[in-house]
Order: sequence, then C-alpha cells, then structure tokens
Amino acid sequence: MRLGRSSTCCIIPPVNILLLDQIETRVLGALVEKELTTPEYYPLSLNALVNACNQKSNRDPVMNLDEDAVREAMRSLDKKGLAGAADNMVSRVTKYEHRLQEAYNFTRHETAILAELLLRGPQTPGELRSRAERMHKFDDLGIVQSTLQRLMKREPPLVKLLARQPGMKEARYAHLLSGGVQAAETDTESAPGVASTSSTAGGDRMARLENQVENLESEIANLKQQFAAFRKQFE
Repeated sequence: MRLGRSSTCCIIPPVNILLLDQIETRVLGALVEKELTTPEYYPLSLNALVNACNQKSNRDPVMNLDEDAVREAMRSLDKKGLAGAADNMVSRVTKYEHRLQEAYNFTRHETAILAELLLRGPQTPGELRSRAERMHKFDDLGIVQSTLQRLMKREPPLVKLLARQPGMKEARYAHLLSGGVQAAETDTESAPGVASTSSTAGGDRMARLENQVENLESEIANLKQQFAAFRKQFE
C-alpha cells in the first residue's frame, strides 16, 4: 500500500524546535545519504528521491512512498529550512537538496551519524560506525562516541541515549528531530539475571554485509544511468 499525506498547515516552528514526521525524516535522511555516497548524481530529481526513500537496504522501516508524499514532505522541509529545490542552470528538471549544513553547521562526522539515525532509527555506536562508513570513514569507535556526545550537547539536543533493552549488550542512540523518543527499553542493569544474547561483533558483521549490498546496488544504479546517457548519444 502506498503512503500518502494529508495536507497540513500552518505555524512553522523555528529551527531550534523542529519536529519532523516519519516521511520528512526519511526524505531528509535520503538526501543527506545520496550527497555523501553518490555526489555525482546529487542533487536528486523527484524520481531519484522517491527511489532513495523506498530503498530496501539501509532503511528501517522500509517504505513505499509515492511522488505526492515525497513532494509534500519537500514543501514542509523547505518551510523549515532543512531542504528545498536546488539552483539548476543546466537542467529543466527540478532537483532537490538538503540544507542541514546551513541550519546546523555540522561537521562531516556529525552529518554522517545523523543521516544514519534518520534512515534507520536507534542504533548502537558499533552499528553506526559500520553503517555510516559508506558516508564517512570513522577510524575508531571513540570518534563515533565523541560525535554522538557533541550532538547530545547541542542546544537543543539532537541525539539521545536510550536505556539498554533486555538481552542487549549495548545501549542505542536516537535522533530527536522528530521530538521525544518513545521507547520501551529498560536498562539491563536494573534487571539482574538477564543474559546478553547479542554481540557487537555479530552486529558489525551484519552491518558490513549490508554496506556491501548497498554499495553494489549503488554501482549498478550508476552503471544503468551511464549506459542510458551513452545510448542517448546515438538516438
């Protein structure tokens, strides 16, 4: 089933109290990801942005958004100063870009971490390091943790540390661009006797495999676009 959007209105909150809905969060995360991973195809056309939002890899949850939903999300993000139409003097097709840098003056580390949280929701530092590597390489886990701390110390905070779930070895971090995080996590320290059934190493291996799949999909998409452009030269 396709997801649509009901029309919303009205008062536009200032940048320091932004609240993004689920579709706006996905659109913003997809724009940031594509700028960092495939800059040669960025900014994105509406069709490319819809495809980026609906990817089955590196997305949680997987969505099936239509063009109207993405277009409406872009209108809302434009009003909030987070994304909008890009200046394009060479193409008649409207293309879109994010404006996180103008709004928050992020470092490359912060941009990659926040994009990963926007696209996949709460994650551990180990998961973030492995999954965000396609956008920016983190030499060690300490850099990820210090980046998360900086995002948490923003005014207002942009990231929150969640309590550990039962059976989980590590706590997860969540972004706050959609407001407070409603989570059922309980700290395992307050629940003695709960065994850890998840290992960081296993999570990192899974994240690396997901990255490899994402990279292969991007390479195939790039090759298709290059072939289409080459074929047009002879039409």
